[in-house]
Amino acid sequence: QVQLVESGGGLVQAGGSLRLSCAASRSIFSINAMGWYRQAPGKQRDLVATITRGGSTNYADSVKGRFTISRDNAKNTVYLQMNSLKPEDTAVYYCKFVINWRDYWGQGTQVTVSS
Repeated sequence: QVQLVESGGGLVQAGGSLRLSCAASRSIFSINAMGWYRQAPGKQRDLVATITRGGSTNYADSVKGRFTISRDNAKNTVYLQMNSLKPEDTAVYYCKFVINWRDYWGQGTQVTVSS
């Protein structure tokens, strides 16, 4: 099991940046599948970015070149650096870990981008 706590969300103007953090309650060294998802009001939860234990990353087309996912095993934390934010990036952002084929979600952090 693992508990996940996201932080770093907030209100930012278009073109600005935010860095989200997802802190885990246990070591993440051996966890292969970690990612960020987002859900806008009235919409489904969508994949934003994923990272493997080896550091391989994958991004949704809508955020490629603007967002960067990374992991710090020493701090048991996964990050999402978000640059050049757009109003359409407004959503609740969730981190998800997959451990032994089971999904673990954080509580989410709100990101609001004003135009």
